[in-house]
Amino acid sequence: MNTKSLRNLSLAVGATALLVGCNGLGKMVKKQSTFSYDVKPNPVEMHGDSITFSVTGKYPAKVFAKKATVTVTPVYKYAGGEKALKPVILVGEKATDAGQKISYATGGTFSYTSEKFAYEPGMKVATVELRAQGRVKKKTKDFTPVKLADGTNVTPLLVRNDEKGIYAKDAFVKTTPVNQTANIYYLINQSNVRASELKSDEIKNLNKFITDNINSSWYDFKNITVSAYASPDGELDKNANLAKDRAKSGSNALKAEFKKNKNKDQKFGKEDSNYVVQTTAEDWEGFKQLMEASTIADKDLVIRVLTMYNDGEQRKKEIKNLSKTFTEVADKILPKLRRSVLTLNVDKKSRTDEMISKLATTYPDSLSVEEFLYGATLTNDVNTKIAIYTNAEKKYASDWRTSNNLGVALLANNKVTEAGEAFARAEKSASTNPIVMNNLGIIAAKSGNRVKAMEYYDKASGAGNEVNYNKGILNVRDGKYADAVSNFGEYKGFNKALAELLNGNAGAVATTLDASTEKDMAMSFYLKAVAAARNNNTAEVISNLKTAVEKDGALKTAAKEDVEFIKLRDNADFKAIAG
Repeated sequence: MNTKSLRNLSLAVGATALLVGCNGLGKMVKKQSTFSYDVKPNPVEMHGDSITFSVTGKYPAKVFAKKATVTVTPVYKYAGGEKALKPVILVGEKATDAGQKISYATGGTFSYTSEKFAYEPGMKVATVELRAQGRVKKKTKDFTPVKLADGTNVTPLLVRNDEKGIYAKDAFVKTTPVNQTANIYYLINQSNVRASELKSDEIKNLNKFITDNINSSWYDFKNITVSAYASPDGELDKNANLAKDRAKSGSNALKAEFKKNKNKDQKFGKEDSNYVVQTTAEDWEGFKQLMEASTIADKDLVIRVLTMYNDGEQRKKEIKNLSKTFTEVADKILPKLRRSVLTLNVDKKSRTDEMISKLATTYPDSLSVEEFLYGATLTNDVNTKIAIYTNAEKKYASDWRTSNNLGVALLANNKVTEAGEAFARAEKSASTNPIVMNNLGIIAAKSGNRVKAMEYYDKASGAGNEVNYNKGILNVRDGKYADAVSNFGEYKGFNKALAELLNGNAGAVATTLDASTEKDMAMSFYLKAVAAARNNNTAEVISNLKTAVEKDGALKTAAKEDVEFIKLRDNADFKAIAG
């Protein structure tokens, strides 16, 4: 064989050896179309501000080179960048590297779950790409990148962060009872009113109140109750008549006082219709109360008699048997039971709503804290509320309700920082109050500290349904959708419908929204469209999406980018709406 032939043979052998050395990778690259991959979920979803997904791959028989090491790297590509995730290492059955073994003869599969990574706004429009590189010793080959999935489903971000602050309630009352009471005492078996009784301090005070206030527009004289009693030491029939006579004489005595008022137009107190008469023939209840409060030596024996016997005659007999004690009872107890109790039932009126509303902003120093707090409820204008609560806090800073309610009003005006400062002031004097805890939780939530917010909400137990609603919003943002549905409870509205959708009950969305006051919002129709897409109801998607976009044009772009509608992107009707 000549030299040229030997040289050609040598080259052929060398080329064959080189091919044998690399043909394993070369064959894999040529056969890469036979590899199959699956991503779940697809599109990829965001939960609790984070993203994770799983990848499974399958390699057919007689493809994966025995000595090959393949590094498979999922890459999350999005507007503004890309994120290479932790790779998975696959190795042939004779490779020396550590990794998941793939048989040459039978092929094999691998499973991979990505690490959690934080969602960024640009990731709403994204793709998952698989990049792989094969290596045998020092030789490497890159495989063609494979698009695995679209991303990202960010439907949880639709949650309305409309946390509900809680106003502390006022204790304002429009009328306050200022009833006046006086006693007229009688001698035994007598019903005439003695002149000395009309000179008692009680009667004098009653007369003065009548004189000072009977013509005042601030007082509402309702009626007069005359309760007349006889002591339980005589015959029952006589006592009954005696009590009636005392009621009459007591009423007449008060009438005389009213008649002293020379105002002819003032009729209250002068007519029988103003009087409500009650009589008690034997005042055993009053007797018992006086005995319990007395210092009589054998009072316990007397009280025991009252407990043992219900019959009045038997009670009298048993008490009189305690001769020494009965003498003391007759002297100290019974005279106080022979009486008429005159009660003038009067309500003092508060300022009118109109007066309070005006004074709250013009002459605030004249108002009580309860009037301030009540006055703020008379307006729906949040700026007016802020002005009223600001004035209230200046005058009544020690009352936590003024700072708390100012904070809620500021929050309604989207002044989160100022609201937080007001709640902090309320906390100084009400550090464990559940209402304050709820409101501080809102500030923490809006600051992005969901853990702290939930701690506050847990401390707010009992403050109201608002607490659970606020927890529900956190649950959605944390990806805890079942908890969100539970916390929203009987509330009907957008957030409850969203939680039901995310929890796998798309069929409940329309029912919940239609029963709510939020049913006509653009976002409510948008959410119905999302639910319809999950139920593969194209007609409902188009109908609801059209209404949503008509109400809010910004939703046109949102729908175009939303992977909830990815299956409809080639639909002509969808294109007409979303562009």
